[in-house]
Amino acid sequence: MLQRRLESPFFFCTSSPCCFWVYYSIPDIIQAGELPINGSDDMDRLITTVPGMETYLRCRDLPTFCRKLDIEDSIMKLIVKQTRKSLQADALILNTAEELDGPILSQIRTKCSRVYAVGPLHAQLNTRLNAKHGESYDHISNTPWEVDKSCIFWLNKQPNRSVIYVSFGSIASMSREQLVELWYGLLNSKTKFLLVVRPNSVIGKDGEGEDVVMELMEKSKDRGYIVNWAPQEAVLNHPAIGGFFTHNGWNSTLESVVAGVPMICWPQFADQHVNSRVVSVVWKIGLDMKDVCDSKIVEKMVKDVMVDRKEEFAKSASEMAKVTNQSVNVGGSSYSNLDCLVEDIRIMSWKKLTK
Repeated sequence: MLQRRLESPFFFCTSSPCCFWVYYSIPDIIQAGELPINGSDDMDRLITTVPGMETYLRCRDLPTFCRKLDIEDSIMKLIVKQTRKSLQADALILNTAEELDGPILSQIRTKCSRVYAVGPLHAQLNTRLNAKHGESYDHISNTPWEVDKSCIFWLNKQPNRSVIYVSFGSIASMSREQLVELWYGLLNSKTKFLLVVRPNSVIGKDGEGEDVVMELMEKSKDRGYIVNWAPQEAVLNHPAIGGFFTHNGWNSTLESVVAGVPMICWPQFADQHVNSRVVSVVWKIGLDMKDVCDSKIVEKMVKDVMVDRKEEFAKSASEMAKVTNQSVNVGGSSYSNLDCLVEDIRIMSWKKLTK
């Protein structure tokens, strides 16, 4: 979780509210004896000491550092310390909407009464740029990889909601074996796919990682398209996209929600395990594939999202997209909260100047 201190005593948290609340609750989880986790057989046990999440949060859904047997782990202690310290601020700024995370925001407000839910920020930005200039921003990439826009031309040739977009963010890597399992699952699902494989993101001996990518590209010509990096927002908003196979980083999750695209969740670290649980059992707009990478499971989940349960997930995702986009429009909760935040900062700055 990243936090940035502003000139005024406000904290901006870039992880999801649910994960922020889990971070805060870790000392209570430990005190209740619900950590450490007692091996693989204990992973599906419910965690009952995170208020508002008692009915669905499992050991498996906790941040990955909670899987260590050492409850005095330095990383865990640092994250808990910083999270609890942030709630001593006058206000907390979160990249979400009241409509998305209302119950958890209510819990956070028991510890910090001034919480500004101003997200999804990328949608907020587009709304305000459209109002001011008549156009949204051009999906500028902040990654070191060149965006391959050829995938948009490929998508233009595909039927509506026929392609699953597969990307696991800008940090996570995978083994050669995992990539092969994913690829076979995608291929056997008989669904067209757009797959992002970053340079050097596949781990293998003596260059085997890159070799397998080239081999899969050759074998995927009829069914899929593979690029090093894609313009993600443009892809998710393309009519050909029917699903998103994602690591569930918070930005990617919000981009999928705003675009109304159902998800298959394969989280790796940080807040992603919590996010994937929320997507699948709270919002009900996707499926959770955490802790496994098997071609048969990949095949089944892709078929569920893209074929067998396509209309069910599409309807849920569309309804969530509607209320989320309304939140960043004029008069919406996030739009109003951002205006309020700006005004409060102005008032605070003015008070400092007049002292």
